[in-house]
Amino acid sequence: MPSISPFAGKPVDPDRLVNIDALLDAYYTRKPDPAIATQRVAFGTSGHRGSSLSTSFNENHILAISQAIVDYRRNAGITGPLFIGIDTHALSRPALRSALEVFAAAGLEVRIDEKDGYTPTPVISHAILTYNRGRSTELADGVVITPSHNPPEDGGFKYNPPHGGPADTDITKVVEAAANAYIGRKMEGVNRISFEDALKAPTTKRHDYITPYVNDLGAVVDMEIIRQSGISIGIDPLGGAAVDYWQPIIDRYGINATIVSKEVDPTFRFMTADWDGQIRMDCSSPYAMARLVKMKDRFDIAFANDTDADRHGIVSGKFGLMNPNHYLATAIEYLFNNRDAWNPAAGVGKTVVSSSMIDRVAKEIGRKLVEVPVGFKWFVDGLYNGTLGFGGEESAGASFLRRDGTVWSTDKDGIILGLLAAEITARTGKTPGAAYEAMTQRLGTPYYARIDAPADPEQKALLKALSPEQIGMTELAGEPIESTLTNAPGNGAAIGGLKVTAKDGWFAARPSGTENVYKIYAESFKSAEHLKAIQTEAQDAISALFARAKAAETVG
Repeated sequence: MPSISPFAGKPVDPDRLVNIDALLDAYYTRKPDPAIATQRVAFGTSGHRGSSLSTSFNENHILAISQAIVDYRRNAGITGPLFIGIDTHALSRPALRSALEVFAAAGLEVRIDEKDGYTPTPVISHAILTYNRGRSTELADGVVITPSHNPPEDGGFKYNPPHGGPADTDITKVVEAAANAYIGRKMEGVNRISFEDALKAPTTKRHDYITPYVNDLGAVVDMEIIRQSGISIGIDPLGGAAVDYWQPIIDRYGINATIVSKEVDPTFRFMTADWDGQIRMDCSSPYAMARLVKMKDRFDIAFANDTDADRHGIVSGKFGLMNPNHYLATAIEYLFNNRDAWNPAAGVGKTVVSSSMIDRVAKEIGRKLVEVPVGFKWFVDGLYNGTLGFGGEESAGASFLRRDGTVWSTDKDGIILGLLAAEITARTGKTPGAAYEAMTQRLGTPYYARIDAPADPEQKALLKALSPEQIGMTELAGEPIESTLTNAPGNGAAIGGLKVTAKDGWFAARPSGTENVYKIYAESFKSAEHLKAIQTEAQDAISALFARAKAAETVG
């Protein structure tokens, strides 16, 4: 188990804050070497991420990625506007400058915020879908410049095609390969103009992102019942991209809400340290959320979002910060019982590493469960066509349909998940924490945890390509194994690891994409001791797998 830093949950000493001047200087002066793996463009489940200080997120990366997106759009016949937004990380604004220089040189119509402000991920998704509604040609797409909740020294760049959600690997592999090729050719073929000329270009247009999104919120959340109830709401943007959205929401709908802080600072000095002592705007972490958790008795319900507002953290009165799995289960139960216009066949989307409490809720409410690999991209089609009413990940990211059963966003939306917590409280008179407590009395109490264990690159590759037969387990913590899966049951896609399930517990193991570790997710519906037994047996089985592979290699 990871050890908790003595700095966790406490304000960060000023001398430990990132040096913004050095960070920005490195963005422009350091040049990536494509022969070094860590300096190459690499699209994970949430785009390319890195830091200028480690030469993994620098000007040449963004210029090359932007040119690769220009090339992809041309080949794919995408000719509509490109909506682009940034979060509050220090590297986001210079990355926007770099991207605009390339996009304007290519003659792309680009929509930037009308006041040079910040734009949350779900707002970009909403803008793409709103523009494309009823169109079959000249479709829009978008870019969000954000590393999500990552530390202040990080930057991120992700592309959303015309469906509005995260790009799948059929796109990201093309963009990644092209970008790395440009870097390898010392940027030959990357066309750019000056930032000043890019801003003046007739194809660069100012766009009001706030008003359309805010005015449309009543179509997805019952804002009127929140207003009528008068419940007190606390909101913490955590210094992120939603900071300028909450006051217009409060004013537009007349809800009784307080923004506990509007501070924006690229060092994020106002944050309390996460579990490892680092600054991380993780709204699912009790350490990073210490400020709002301390205020739990001031409000009927409170919530926060991460830096690009695609994740949510719900502080539910005396229950404190809700575990993300607990809130997902609560939200699913409420939504499917209070959205009469939704398609009766609309299913519940979850990832293979999310709590099985969601399975039990889906069964109780009579809805199909669609279990997919990790990554919100797997929910895009279902949310787009209405066959999924809800899609959510254990890492506190989710979205759901409009009240009329049509698509709202195809990317995670932490804003509506926060407002939904207020709707639940207003309509039922119970906080989501109380609703979850009642749920456990009917469906059982789950004990869930994730741990990391060491694995070298060869071991991670073995785990990613595992077949069910290789694990060789017949029992799990005293119960017969019911299934061993390496492909998700909801869509047949590879998990990138495996999931082993017994009657009252399960575990899943996946290699990390960025560190030499693998992750073990596990859950028990019996006890904490049973959970520990599952974790131990899981780690033992995988260690034995690694040992057999090493022995076979030695013999070979």
